[in-house]
Amino acid sequence: MSRSKPESASSWKRIVGASSSGTAGSPKRARRVLTDEDERFLRDIEKTHLANDPSVEDLFGETQDLEPIGEKASLREYLKELWQRRHFIWRESKNKVLNQTSNTFLGPLWLVLNPLLLAAFYWVIFGIVLGVSRGMDNFVAFIIIGILMFRFSSGAIGQSTKAIASSRSMIKAFSYPRAAIPISLVVREMLGQFIVMAVMLVMILVIPPHVSVDATWLLVPLVFVSHILINFGFAFFFSRIGYKLPDFSQAMSFITRLLMYGSGVIFPVERFLQHEPALSIVKANPIYILLDAYRSILMENAVPPPSTWWNLAGWGFGLAICGFIYFWRGEEEYAREQR
Repeated sequence: MSRSKPESASSWKRIVGASSSGTAGSPKRARRVLTDEDERFLRDIEKTHLANDPSVEDLFGETQDLEPIGEKASLREYLKELWQRRHFIWRESKNKVLNQTSNTFLGPLWLVLNPLLLAAFYWVIFGIVLGVSRGMDNFVAFIIIGILMFRFSSGAIGQSTKAIASSRSMIKAFSYPRAAIPISLVVREMLGQFIVMAVMLVMILVIPPHVSVDATWLLVPLVFVSHILINFGFAFFFSRIGYKLPDFSQAMSFITRLLMYGSGVIFPVERFLQHEPALSIVKANPIYILLDAYRSILMENAVPPPSTWWNLAGWGFGLAICGFIYFWRGEEEYAREQR
């Protein structure tokens, strides 16, 4: 079958005009169709013998609407793409939680044993050996709540610095919003934390001196939602920082330990820190506010004051939104090779 000849240079002008204006009703395949540099290149081709080559025109027609891999979408499109991948994020997170102990003899039982052993270790060291519990009515509940709820944040923070690097093969193979990586990380930690919280509640009810169940416990999910938002913020910030500064991940164990001692996780800060400015900084720490709210509800059956709720909402939404925007602004960086 013979191919009809294009209209020489005029055909290239037609392509440039059609590419710049677009075809009405045609599906959108790209965010950027034809740049000024592309138009200059086509005009240069008009002056050569390639202007009469049908294969060149066909090649341009096949590729004119393609876009670069890893190009940053607008914030609205980015959120839309993330929402479209919500089922993948959920399944990936759930499968990793179920499979993380699949190669061990006890299997999923470790999801229960790990928080038990962790809480018991710190209780023995700080409650019995060091005697930090002196003068406290229920140090057992204090340290169990502190250790097991802090574990939720420390897990998200510690893993986020290597999240982009550990997903390098998937980033190269597929085009998708990279924010799915830290989101999946936090969702995975959240699913594991449900088991940890169940173990925590059983421990503080069973181990003397016992706590008593009260209607105020219904406020725990509200605090936990703030906790999730704060962890999203941490994951977004530390994921990009860890990508830009790979050495930062080596310092995370020190940062996490500093955050643990500066948040009243294993001892009441007020008993050991008398410097008022330093104490004010500690009490403004979102992890401290979270743990204080959990303890007020579960140990004292008391409703946290309005200032606590405002602080939790401010930290939660502030960190999540600012962290997401900060991560999104670096979207084009994550597909590049690090030198």
